[in-house]
Amino acid sequence: MLFGTDNLGRPIKALNPLISFAWRLVLVLTVSRILLVAWQWERVRDVDMFVPVFVQGLRFDFVLLGLALVIPVLLFPLFASSERLVPAWRAFLKVYLPAVLLGIVFMELSTPSFIDQFDSRPNILFVEYLDHPREVAATLWGAYKVPLILTILIVTGFTALSARQFRTIVGRVPATGLIPALAVTPFLLVLCLGLIRSTADHRPVNPSTVALSSDPLVNDLALSSAYTVLYSIYETRHESAGGFRYAKVDDEAVFAEVRAAMNIAPPDFTSATLPTLHTQQVPNPAARPKNLVIIIEESLGAEFVGALGGLDLTPNLDALAREGLWFTNLYATGTRSVRGLEAVVSGFTPTPARSVVKLGKSQRNFFTLAQLLGNAGYDTGFIYGGEAQFDNMRRFFMNNGFDKVIDKNDYDSPVFTGSWGVSDEDLFDRAHEEFRASRDRPFFSLVFTSTNHSPFQFPDGRIELYDEEKNTVNNAVKYADYALGRFIRTAQESDYWEDTVFLVVADHNSRVYGSEVVPIERFHIPGLILGGSISPGVFDPVASQIDLAPTLLSLIGVAAEHPMIGHDLTRTEAQHAPGRAIMQFNATQAYMEGDKVAVLQKDLPVRQFEYRDGQFIALDQKNRALIHKALAHAAWSSLAYEKSLYRLPADKEKVQRMTAGGIGQVAD
Repeated sequence: MLFGTDNLGRPIKALNPLISFAWRLVLVLTVSRILLVAWQWERVRDVDMFVPVFVQGLRFDFVLLGLALVIPVLLFPLFASSERLVPAWRAFLKVYLPAVLLGIVFMELSTPSFIDQFDSRPNILFVEYLDHPREVAATLWGAYKVPLILTILIVTGFTALSARQFRTIVGRVPATGLIPALAVTPFLLVLCLGLIRSTADHRPVNPSTVALSSDPLVNDLALSSAYTVLYSIYETRHESAGGFRYAKVDDEAVFAEVRAAMNIAPPDFTSATLPTLHTQQVPNPAARPKNLVIIIEESLGAEFVGALGGLDLTPNLDALAREGLWFTNLYATGTRSVRGLEAVVSGFTPTPARSVVKLGKSQRNFFTLAQLLGNAGYDTGFIYGGEAQFDNMRRFFMNNGFDKVIDKNDYDSPVFTGSWGVSDEDLFDRAHEEFRASRDRPFFSLVFTSTNHSPFQFPDGRIELYDEEKNTVNNAVKYADYALGRFIRTAQESDYWEDTVFLVVADHNSRVYGSEVVPIERFHIPGLILGGSISPGVFDPVASQIDLAPTLLSLIGVAAEHPMIGHDLTRTEAQHAPGRAIMQFNATQAYMEGDKVAVLQKDLPVRQFEYRDGQFIALDQKNRALIHKALAHAAWSSLAYEKSLYRLPADKEKVQRMTAGGIGQVAD
């Protein structure tokens, strides 16, 4: 026999310390979660999250367990296999296991004070404050003296007890032999990786998975503080803050240039510390504002749209273009869905960094339309056919104003399910059900399609195929158009049509490529505003996705204070201005005003072109004003993210502004 009874028993005995560590870790985190939920019971109850907090909490405790066990599992076959090396294995376990458990306990004990200060579990701020130990120590001693003393006492006692217990357990660990150790290790590694991923879906679980309520703190309770700190470090290491700078520009010059380009009257700016915060006036404020529905069409570039000179793939959208406000020169801000979502939902300009939907510092108190409209009394929701945790969407939306998220797990009997989720017709059928539900308040809904995404899967028998092979981008676009037309016809016959404004817009093109430094023609996308109150019209000047949110506020009749720098395209002067668009293409950014384009590249001089008939014509004579605008807007995005300038004012700031007679000097 290859394995005798003793050979099988030795690996199990050798793993006893890891098993003891595992149940202690789960016990510590469960007890901590129970106490935190009891402390925050009213908030947990208000969003009906008691069961999800504990079910998902256990799931994420196992994620942390998998992360903690990877190192000893990798070392197991090397050190635990022979009598000569097993003393080193014992010594390692005596230090590693109590230390990790101590770190987890310390983080949980630190959590109440952190929640009290920041209303969230420890995050990147916890790490950043370690750079200032003297200030942190003074703050803790001054404001949290009793919790600090209790934490020190508990941690000290726990350390002594754990070290003694693990010395006893580890001291009994036998050598396993090389063959049994090598046989067991692959199983242990697969187990650890399975615990870390915690799902068979395309993407592993992450904090977005537990963003199930509109209360970010309650969502955080389903995690552990060691996990939230580790994940925030991971996020930060994979982001370049607000992105690199194309040139050094003074902050005040940036603010002045951006504010001037907003075309807002100086008295309408309302804050000295939030540079772009202003009041948007509405010509005819409504007694009951209109509902708002934003439909984001996946990967729908102008090249696929007949009404924009593209292929004959969108007969429904082409026909609808004559029924609403149609944008002929609308440009996406980027090449990824999150970039489009960032621009349309937040009005935020692009940076060389990742979209703010995915960046750590924008996961709380970052401005969105949902936040603004929620404050104005709207029901807010995100409806998606795929996994809402993809690209961190659920977390970003739920933490920044959305009340509800519907994703592929919320469809009972979908007509068709592909790799990216349910079909667009399933998505729109669910949206229609949500919209026609009776309610006392207006609603704002973001609907995001997914069919037009590789591998381009959709149900049979819906369209006459454009390409002979079924699963192509052209056929997927045609099906997406079919589903959209079917929904709009249903909506037009519904009770909510007359009271709702609809925006149909692409997130980006299917592919963005070309020989030009920025392939501007691949950023050209369709945009259409529809509804019972919308008169047909065409908007020909250049426009950007960031202009859509301010425009929609005017059309639904909501006057508001917000930091968006986009233009309200309903204003008369917008029809006669050249318009501008900002496009991020990898590390390159283009600022286009009319047919003039400034191209920003890292460590290179700004290049200028004229863009005509899809071609770049290099300009010898420099337009200094255009260069300054381009550099200022690129720097603004990074500054706004890094310094938390893109938000609504806190209650304290509002009070100080009012008492100061308009614009107060408020420290961030």
